[in-house]
Amino acid sequence: MSNEGLAFIVFSAGMLVLMGIGMNMAMALVLTGAGMAWVLGFWDTQLLAQNLVAGVDSFPLLAVPFFILAGELMNSGGISRRIIVMAQAWVGHIRGGLGYVAIGAAVLMASMSGSALADTAALATILMPMMRLQGYPMHTSAGLIASGGIIAPIIPPSMPFVIYGVTTNTSISALFVSGIVPGLIMGAGLIVAWRWVLRGLKLPQGTALPMKERLAATLKAFWALLMPIIIIGGMKSGIFTPTEAAVVAAFYALMVALFVHREMKIVQVHGVLVRAAKTTAIVMFLCAGAQVASYMITLADLPNVLTGWLGPLVESPRLLMLVMMMVLIVIGTALDLTPTILIFAPVMLPIAVKAGIDPVYFGLMFVLNGAIGLITPPVGTVLNVVAGVGKLSLHQVIKGVNPFLFTYSIILFVFVLFPQIVTAPVAWMR
Repeated sequence: MSNEGLAFIVFSAGMLVLMGIGMNMAMALVLTGAGMAWVLGFWDTQLLAQNLVAGVDSFPLLAVPFFILAGELMNSGGISRRIIVMAQAWVGHIRGGLGYVAIGAAVLMASMSGSALADTAALATILMPMMRLQGYPMHTSAGLIASGGIIAPIIPPSMPFVIYGVTTNTSISALFVSGIVPGLIMGAGLIVAWRWVLRGLKLPQGTALPMKERLAATLKAFWALLMPIIIIGGMKSGIFTPTEAAVVAAFYALMVALFVHREMKIVQVHGVLVRAAKTTAIVMFLCAGAQVASYMITLADLPNVLTGWLGPLVESPRLLMLVMMMVLIVIGTALDLTPTILIFAPVMLPIAVKAGIDPVYFGLMFVLNGAIGLITPPVGTVLNVVAGVGKLSLHQVIKGVNPFLFTYSIILFVFVLFPQIVTAPVAWMR
């Protein structure tokens, strides 16, 4: 067997074994990368260290800690809560209204934080007690909230788009633009699925609030609604880059929390910074570990091996996309979104480009598929967040998420058949 073939076995078997014993994903990537280096004859601790540093030595990656910080400030400073209260004022009285509130708030919050876990935690913390009190079936409610939370990686600003853009050298601004229409379609798909679920539920219908109270709730959410306009408008007009947009988002959220809403004290900022730093450390260590594995994957020429396997499909771009999406669905059941991007995006994108697939469209589809993986068992990190907040078993949440997971699968398939849904808005906005 050639060294390249042996390196592939070391990588795939090593990842399966290390993940099976519960090892940290970043450490698993470093160790499998080191094992591949040994097999390929490139063992050098200095080379491994250089790749670890190179994995995080990127200016665009600075957007990640600032978007994480912005999300923490939104949750701690009352921005997220005001969005939910506003949505409840407008649609909370409808039968099953809290479900529509969850969907509307998820779409709005997605345009601010870019983090599925942060948005899901905020939605679940506020809405699940209300849903339990009004007699909503908790497994279905949890599934809906989890499904709404994964819109965050699609609608800009999106941290996964930043990581994908850095990893594959794709325009982050173009990726941001590509996510607007699909994100709104995901929200519309959840509305349809929720209406279908409601058929078998007996839920109370509330009384509509007077227009004065609705407008008052909207006015209280004014500063929250202004945030995505500033971020997306600033990037679209060229005032600042996506990285600078992340800094603006964090600074804006801090100012609103401290001096406008005044729901955060100066002494609380330290705790917010610590939580954001811990989350950032996890993401950055993943980026560093993935760079080690990616470098060795390149040396082993595994992208060309994969190209040889998928070569016959290059002449049929839609069939190739369908096959790659099916592969990523399987991968998403075992891997989180960030390591999926770091490991597989650099390998799959050259094949897609060779088949004539637009790299921005492929990036959107890749991240969308990985986001769906966040609510796909057995890993499903977003499912675990909702289960923890709602004090439910993972089995209950998995049962409740199925109708919405089916809806997202249909949307993904439609995007494969009709890529113009993604590419046309990007071309128009450019």
